[in-house]
Amino acid sequence: MQFVKLYPDNPNKRTIQQIVEVLRDGGIIIYPTDTLYAIGCDALNVRAVERICRIKGIDPAKASLSIVCNDIGNVAHYARIDNTTHRIMRKNLPGAFTFILPASSSLPKIYKQRKSVGIRIPDNNIARAIVEELGNPLLSTSVATNHDEPEYTTNPELIAEIYGTMVDYVIDGGEGDIKGSTIIDCTGNEPEIVRQGKGEISD
Repeated sequence: MQFVKLYPDNPNKRTIQQIVEVLRDGGIIIYPTDTLYAIGCDALNVRAVERICRIKGIDPAKASLSIVCNDIGNVAHYARIDNTTHRIMRKNLPGAFTFILPASSSLPKIYKQRKSVGIRIPDNNIARAIVEELGNPLLSTSVATNHDEPEYTTNPELIAEIYGTMVDYVIDGGEGDIKGSTIIDCTGNEPEIVRQGKGEISD
């Protein structure tokens, strides 16, 4: 496991490229977002996705899986967006939101049984720089929250103690948050907030 420091205001491009090389080779990273630290991999690499699911102890056919995109233009490749949802997303992203959208047929087989997919565009330059350089979305799942010892959720050095043997890179992008994203389900007739998190929605 490699531990690297990146600064959100100006992520080092060479380090981003090194991280992306590992992702393209099926690697797994822990990286900062605008909410919790997250475990991520190339969302289109099935073996890497399966590896993350084993780490988290989840069934990819049943668990809620989210992908991180660089901008709304990328989202259209992996999910269907109606005009109302597009307007809300444009007004609130990048930001601390997960939008649940109808999945498109462009997602790989591991997602095929899924009718919906969570979409994140975090307000974090490190996360978006990684996705932009990779050219694919990141599969993203938050590190396990520890309510008794929250520093093991927010401090990247302590997170590395827990996950160091399971992942290839831990990226220190500063102190993380203890609050997750606000989840908005856009698969029905009207968008519905199913979990109020850090993000405050603007209509």
